[in-house]
Amino acid sequence: MRRLVLIAALALSACATTPPANPQDAFWTNLRAHCGKAYSGKLTSEEAVDADFKGRLMLMHVRSCTDNEIRIPFHIGPKDGDSKWDRSRTWVITRTASGLRLKHDHRHEDDSEDLLTQYGGDTATPGSATAQSFPVDAESIALFRREGRGVSVTNVWEVEISDKRAASPRFAYVLRRTGENARLFRVEFDLGRAVTPPPPPWGF
Repeated sequence: MRRLVLIAALALSACATTPPANPQDAFWTNLRAHCGKAYSGKLTSEEAVDADFKGRLMLMHVRSCTDNEIRIPFHIGPKDGDSKWDRSRTWVITRTASGLRLKHDHRHEDDSEDLLTQYGGDTATPGSATAQSFPVDAESIALFRREGRGVSVTNVWEVEISDKRAASPRFAYVLRRTGENARLFRVEFDLGRAVTPPPPPWGF
């Protein structure tokens, strides 16, 4: 009996001293598991400023993955009466020395960069295996002010990805802003059913 108590105590001690898994590593693994796959989604927020996106088909494509970078083009389907897709946006998530970084790569159809591109931010907290938050960084604040987009200087972007064991797995991209210029933009994608990958985004 004393031997069993000793074994149990040692086991508990080992658990107490084992460091918890890095949630950002778990998030990265969770996202990278979808590399090469594309999924359909839609706008789920209700702000009037986003009326142009309402009802349009959206696709995300986890197009390329390396040990330190994951690129996710975000394709927006045609408006009513049109046939052209908007392939101007790519979300770029990278590892940094202190966490994760989200940047937005915006291109025109001729492959040139938009004036508002490469903006985003770095994680300020460990987050979790299923959600990471990216407050706007100083470089992006300077860009927004220079281009007359001062309302964006308090932006926080969020990326959510369900655990693969979830009953209804989903990926969500969120832009959130509080205060005088409060803002919410959210799109969700169904990870339960992959679709045919779209063409490359503009610029790639």
